[in-house]
Amino acid sequence: MSHTAPMPTLFLSHGAPPLADDPVWTAELSAWADHFPRPTAILVVSAHWEAAPLTIGATTTVPLFYDFYGFERRYYEVTYPAPGAPELARSVAKLLGGSALHQDPNRGLDHGAYVPLVEMYPEADIPVLQISMPTLDPAELFRIGDALAPLRDEGVLIVGSGFSTHNLRFVDMSRPADAPPPSWSSEFDDWLDRTLAAGEIDDLVDFQTKAPAAWLAHPRTEHFAPLFVALGAASEKSAESAIDGFWYGLSKRSVQIG
Repeated sequence: MSHTAPMPTLFLSHGAPPLADDPVWTAELSAWADHFPRPTAILVVSAHWEAAPLTIGATTTVPLFYDFYGFERRYYEVTYPAPGAPELARSVAKLLGGSALHQDPNRGLDHGAYVPLVEMYPEADIPVLQISMPTLDPAELFRIGDALAPLRDEGVLIVGSGFSTHNLRFVDMSRPADAPPPSWSSEFDDWLDRTLAAGEIDDLVDFQTKAPAAWLAHPRTEHFAPLFVALGAASEKSAESAIDGFWYGLSKRSVQIG
């Protein structure tokens, strides 16, 4: 693979399968993809795949993994026949130390990967590879991202897919999607926006003690964790918000780094 300039890295709030029904959010994702060069391949780390050691997913036929329950049938009929990325998988293994990795050739793209990609690259013609998060430790995920940084020089788009705030206990879908968010979500989102813009990596890594209402914004941290892979892989550590606002009280802030 060759490319003229390093790709940025992304952290995006991926929403649930009904994201496809939100015309504002889908338009924002589509427009965002036009703001940087077309990737040679896409590497995704999603909040919905935790497995240690770090595991490489499907590289030939890439199925979808409908990792959700209780939705209308049409959400289970979504397709995204992206080509596999075996060359990228070999590069990932080399950069991370192949002997310590696992392979799961049957593990397809979960909704943290394919839901946003359907909107950003609807032609499904860019090779996609998903890898697992082997830990939720921010410092270790940052190191993994740093090891993967050379892929950006080859045109690979590294995507951390999670949610900027994520506490489903307080989501009330009987209210309008754009209803004012709870204070814990807006306070954490404001801190995140300012801290990312300033590139304050130490504070981000220590977000559980530095951020306001962190324990409410992320009672479990798996939806915030992909951010650290994206940060580690970026050359410039400050981030620019591409999408902001709230969805049923959760921050959908998504950022471009580097």
